[in-house]
Amino acid sequence: MIEDSIPNRKIIHVDMDAFYASVEQMDNPELRGKPIAVGGSENRGVVAAASYEARKFGVRSAISGVMAKKNCPEIIFVKPRFDRYKEISSQIQKIFYEYTDLVEPLSLDEAYLDVTINKKGNPSATLLAQEIRQRIFEKIGITASAGISINKFVAKIASDYNKPNGQKTVNPDEVLLFLENLAIRKFYGVGKVTTEKMYQLGIFTGVDLKSKSLEFLEKNFGKSGNFYYNVVRGIHNSEVKSNRITKSVAAENTFDSNLTSEIFMIEKLDAIAATLEKRLKKHKVAGKTVTLKIKYSDFTQQTRSKTMPYFVSDKALILEIVSELLYQERMKESVRLLGISLSNLNTEQKEFIVVQLKFDF
Repeated sequence: MIEDSIPNRKIIHVDMDAFYASVEQMDNPELRGKPIAVGGSENRGVVAAASYEARKFGVRSAISGVMAKKNCPEIIFVKPRFDRYKEISSQIQKIFYEYTDLVEPLSLDEAYLDVTINKKGNPSATLLAQEIRQRIFEKIGITASAGISINKFVAKIASDYNKPNGQKTVNPDEVLLFLENLAIRKFYGVGKVTTEKMYQLGIFTGVDLKSKSLEFLEKNFGKSGNFYYNVVRGIHNSEVKSNRITKSVAAENTFDSNLTSEIFMIEKLDAIAATLEKRLKKHKVAGKTVTLKIKYSDFTQQTRSKTMPYFVSDKALILEIVSELLYQERMKESVRLLGISLSNLNTEQKEFIVVQLKFDF
């Protein structure tokens, strides 16, 4: 049982199943039941999402289109339609707000909901999650999975357990055992590099992690050590923030043919800067730090940044800065992707005090 001093909230993490691919299959019946990859192509590009039929062949997001084709010769490449995905995501979020105002979207296809106190007056977070998933399916036509528990960390992990179209509840008295038995690679926030380091230190499961002292974890993992020490004990007090603050705004483009001339790159960056300007205006923000992202033909990546003494959002000024960054040093290889991001934004951070009450789960 979790210590009484730790607030037990009722958190649902909703994660859409293969969201981009599911939307494409919903809109085009000819794609249903077939292995599809959203984004990329058999010649180049990177896969943004894959249907479950494609995942059986090892096709995943972030792999190259060439690798996707090699793993699954029958793969069907579909051009992304982000405006459509945003439209569907907005419809899904409207459903969330029918249940609670404490909704924290993580991306277009996932969000946290705090239903400790909810608009339906239903004390069961498990039943609410079932109802939300059913509403999404009936109103929109695609499936979602969910994780339900006392905090965001455990709920996030639980939502992956019974995918697709399923859910898992980890009750308060089950949390510690659940985390102790969990493979360390499944801990949210533990990536591949950290997993390998933990393996080298003899940490393979939650119970191994729990056996390590705070001093040991901070020595080996720095500030993250405190996080690992707490979460394996079921302690994660991060609240569901309904107004997540935008920390950066970016735009990028992967090219059909590699670019070798800075002149051609400036032309592409002009278009990217125009897209970025539109996004900045949409979010009504400006930033001081401009970052140029360069991905070379050998897939190595480089970033170059410059921080201004004032906030910028104008396309012409952004382009002037990235042009300076582009010519800062010679290109190592031909370039396959360029991107521009603006950070150090003028968004005001506001603190909210939320009183969480305890109820039977």
